[in-house]
Amino acid sequence: MKKILIANRGEIALRVMRSAREMGIKTVAVFSEADRNAPFVRYADEAVCIGPPPSSQSYLLGDKIIEVCKELKADAIHPGYGFLSENAEFARKVKKAGLIFIGPSAESMDMMGDKLSAKATAKKFKVPMIPGSEGAISDVKEAIKIAKEIGFPLLIKASAGGGGKGMRLVEKESEIEEQMKMAISEAISAFGNGAVFIEKYATRPRHIEIQLLADNHGNCVYLFERECSIQRRHQKVIEEAPSSVLTEELRQKMGKCAVDVAKACNYSGAGTVEFLLDDKLNFYFLEMNTRLQVEHTVSEMITGLDLVKEQIKVARNEKLSFTQADLKINGHAIEVRVCAEDPTNNFLPDIGKLLVYKTPAGPGVRVDDGFEEGMDIPIYYDPMISKLIVHGKDRTEAIEKMLRAIRDYKIVGVETTLDFCTFVLNHKAFVSGDFDTGFIANYFKPEMLNQSSAELDEVAALVGSLVYEGMKPSNVNLQTNSVKKSNWKANR
Repeated sequence: MKKILIANRGEIALRVMRSAREMGIKTVAVFSEADRNAPFVRYADEAVCIGPPPSSQSYLLGDKIIEVCKELKADAIHPGYGFLSENAEFARKVKKAGLIFIGPSAESMDMMGDKLSAKATAKKFKVPMIPGSEGAISDVKEAIKIAKEIGFPLLIKASAGGGGKGMRLVEKESEIEEQMKMAISEAISAFGNGAVFIEKYATRPRHIEIQLLADNHGNCVYLFERECSIQRRHQKVIEEAPSSVLTEELRQKMGKCAVDVAKACNYSGAGTVEFLLDDKLNFYFLEMNTRLQVEHTVSEMITGLDLVKEQIKVARNEKLSFTQADLKINGHAIEVRVCAEDPTNNFLPDIGKLLVYKTPAGPGVRVDDGFEEGMDIPIYYDPMISKLIVHGKDRTEAIEKMLRAIRDYKIVGVETTLDFCTFVLNHKAFVSGDFDTGFIANYFKPEMLNQSSAELDEVAALVGSLVYEGMKPSNVNLQTNSVKKSNWKANR
């Protein structure tokens, strides 16, 4: 394998390219017109523009990406995450074109890509399941019957879903019909598949996922767990490894179940099995993600492994160079997703120019990003600017290091999630480890972030006046990590 095409953009494209370069492998970037000046395009050995900004006209054009790959004589395609990463048909086409898909087989994706199929597969290995419907539900009367059997509250979920789309919480019988219609409509819009199913909503659930690595020779190991319970709109904001609540016995049980799920679908490469953990520490299978996760970095930090390099080795048909017994947890890692979103306005995405962009540094601090100062945040893609990751000898040190790193992160021009992450990391529920996926609903109110608005106004006014006079805002010693876009505009 001498050349890889990365069928993705931004920080994950750049992250894959760096590992490939260390392995002596050349890289090809494909990019949309919106990303023409992005760092990942410049970093690649070769780059090809494949279309206009909308992903449907660029990053989702599987046939065109394969065509570019063949024209430039690349050997393989790495899909990153999102876009085509879990598209079984794309994986089939890559293989049919005589290329290597750096990921699991299309057959494994088919089995795990549909939540109902994945549950049926996992159930054969006696992996614990959340009570719910056996298959897709379309009849309201049948839904009501099942709801009465399993009890309220419950979730209506899209079978082909992800990222919280097509998911509805139902707390009483009278809500079922309306919420079902909304879930089906949203599922059709997002995934082209209106199949939904019902499952019991667990009390104070935590989101725990197990990172897996498997080769093509029957070897499969788990790289311990990640705690991903701090979420907004069912999407993760802060992740850490290991979890503060798992015992070694529970970790091994969940790890074994995850490995069983992987073996059930003949999995190879890097993947993640997600579980729900209730307040009594009972765990239940949720789904399997047949790709690299955004939060794979914290697993790398506690194991010392480069998961992208391991993906490439597996794709080259190499055996895993380690066993489960060789793996140990080293310290504690935390990742925060730095998104161009406004936490004071229901985390709505924000767009604009990165007028000031200075990343933190120091021992145990890692920033995976795809932007530079002066770049615009495009409206066409996920609003994530970067991933900020820290590693400490224990959880307390990791929290302290993350708080310092956030304070050192300077962003002017767009709203970000950094202040919200500071709020979480300082909250007694998070510090104690006594939290669940309802953290935001239970503890957070937008006005809690407005307490420092006077300071933000003052900084924004200062930066605005300096730019107006032709001076660089980077010369200002900003004491806050972000300045509100509205304030910037008002004082520009």
